[in-house]
Amino acid sequence: MYVGTQMGGSQLAEAGDRYLRQLAQLGVKHVCIDPEGSAYDWTRDSFARHIERIEKAGLVLDMIQLPLESSGIETNRSKGIVLGIPGQRDRELDGICKLIEMLASLGVHAVKYNFNIVGIPRTKSELGRGGAELSTFRHDQTTDDDVLTMAGRVDADTFWERITYFLEHVVPVAEANKVRLACHPHDPITRPGYRGVDRVLGTVEGLKKFVSIAESPYHGLNFCQGTIAESMENPREEIAEVIRWFGTRKKIFNVHFRNIKGKKFSFTEVFPDEGDMNMAEAFKIYHEVGYDGMIMPDHVPHIDGGAPMETAFSFCFGYIIALFQANGWDPYGP
Repeated sequence: MYVGTQMGGSQLAEAGDRYLRQLAQLGVKHVCIDPEGSAYDWTRDSFARHIERIEKAGLVLDMIQLPLESSGIETNRSKGIVLGIPGQRDRELDGICKLIEMLASLGVHAVKYNFNIVGIPRTKSELGRGGAELSTFRHDQTTDDDVLTMAGRVDADTFWERITYFLEHVVPVAEANKVRLACHPHDPITRPGYRGVDRVLGTVEGLKKFVSIAESPYHGLNFCQGTIAESMENPREEIAEVIRWFGTRKKIFNVHFRNIKGKKFSFTEVFPDEGDMNMAEAFKIYHEVGYDGMIMPDHVPHIDGGAPMETAFSFCFGYIIALFQANGWDPYGP
């Protein structure tokens, strides 16, 4: 395993090559960074140029995001898949399968994705260490519980049918091309029927069921430690067993290494060194189970300064690299 990071195409357009070079300067070699534009429009030539751009900065493109985003259904670029629209979902699935084949031919053998309808619900941000602004969720403060999305009512059985349809079509293509499919859990767990949706990937049991569908060594998780902790009553005591369960089964393909304060239905997202989970111990467990991918920051607090995102992520990179070195392990990867 080794330190890594992620960035969307629109973020890359804003940050530019300067930020790519900065990542290399900070010791972050492996990345998940998308080209600009819609993934359905990427061509072999345009993606090859993107890889060349990444490599020119001294980086390695480990993974990209499929056009199944964490945002709500209204802005999702694969509405047919998520809503189960006949005809449209098959066209989108065909596009995703062709994308997987193209990536494999160019040497990219991992993708991450979300199967999301209501996005990432949060309530009013709260202040943390030194006045940093923390992403917050207090389910007893939500006011949109009965506000339906364009998806309408989606019960658990319907959601599982759509997920299964996707997996049964895409996993065989991923396996044939040796491309890992890493799905992000629903962030956060919400009460059944929140905004009309039963979010079935918001619990550990739901994720266990998920990885059992269309079983394959190329079907697993973008294991967001923070999101999974958000579904627990006692994250500090519970997270180790969950890492081991998925890790020993080789179902962890990427790690969002972030911490929280709080528990199920009530938490803030904080820096890795100040939350409820013992991140140093969790880190050792990933190594113990033989995890072999990126360990990356995610959802960092918003801090003061001229470059708050870059500064906060830099802190997290340093924290992760220090954990590697404190254990005598190489943080930089192949």
